[in-house]
Order: sequence, then C-alpha cells, then structure tokens
Amino acid sequence: MSEEEEIRKKWQKIPMSKPRIRKVTVNISVGESGEPLERAGKVLQELTGQKPVKRKAKQTIRDFGIREGEPIACIVTLRRERAVEFLKKALQAIDNKLSRSCFDKYGNFSFGIKEHIELPDTKYRPELGIFGMDVSITLGRAGYRVKERRWAKSKISKHHLMTTEEAIVLVKDTIGAEVV
Repeated sequence: MSEEEEIRKKWQKIPMSKPRIRKVTVNISVGESGEPLERAGKVLQELTGQKPVKRKAKQTIRDFGIREGEPIACIVTLRRERAVEFLKKALQAIDNKLSRSCFDKYGNFSFGIKEHIELPDTKYRPELGIFGMDVSITLGRAGYRVKERRWAKSKISKHHLMTTEEAIVLVKDTIGAEVV
C-alpha cells in the first residue's frame, strides 16, 4: 500500500485529521509607493474581489530608494470558497504543476506568477500594466486555532501537525494539481 493510500485511509478513519485550506494570501510587491502601488492595488482587487491592504517597508534600503514606513506592497487574504476559487485559477496560470520544493515541512506551500495576465479570464489593460504576484497557501487541521488565539494559547501535539506528504495528497485531491 502506498503512502498516499495510507494517508487517505487515515482521513476516512479519523475525519477530523483531514487538513483543509485555511487561507490564501496574494501579495504584489511593487517596491515604491504612489501611482504604481495604486495600479497594483486595482489589479489585485479585480482578480480577488477584495480590497487590498497596503504593507509598509520594515527598513530603509538606500540602494533601492526605499524608506522605512513607506508603503511598497499590497496584500489580500482569501478564505473559504473564495480562496479555493482563486487558487484553482492561479494554478491554471502555472499549468497545474507544483514543485515539491514549494512545500515547507508543515504542509504550507507558495508559488509565484510572473504576470497577472496569465490567469484565465484576465485581459491586459494598458493603463494598469503588468504585475507579478506571490501566492501563499496556509493549510491546517481542526484544532489548529488553539496555537494562534490570544486567550488561552496552547501547544499542538507533534502528532497533530501536518506533514509535507499530507499536504501533497490534499492538493492532488481537492485542487487537482500535479506535484513534480
């Protein structure tokens, strides 16, 4: 019996152990404030259907002309159905293939899209331009909230933590992506 079949059997036996997509974070980093950041925000809002939040530079980098506290990126966090919808579109932009190196040891994964016009049903608009983006997916099981909540924080057992193999099986089953 393969490892994937064992994981699926475990999920059938203990349904609460089956992981799910907690959130999808989409980030466009422009590197400067002003007009380019506003255009990136419009692109992100059109793609996700949510208003983006601006992120500020954490430190000054004189070589790039970045000052601490200057807004240089915009970000959107998607959850539930919106997250799965966007993730399916974003994976089509990279031919539904993910590298095994995209996954971390806790099952989360990230990938980049070079041009936002690679997403299906997205047309090029000259007034906005072309932007690349990073997509980060956070996976989790039921009960993961106890390690992040403010009140009565608690640790999670090492047996309850996700593994890379479980994340790969989940991605193959729910989204239909191929991991190479």
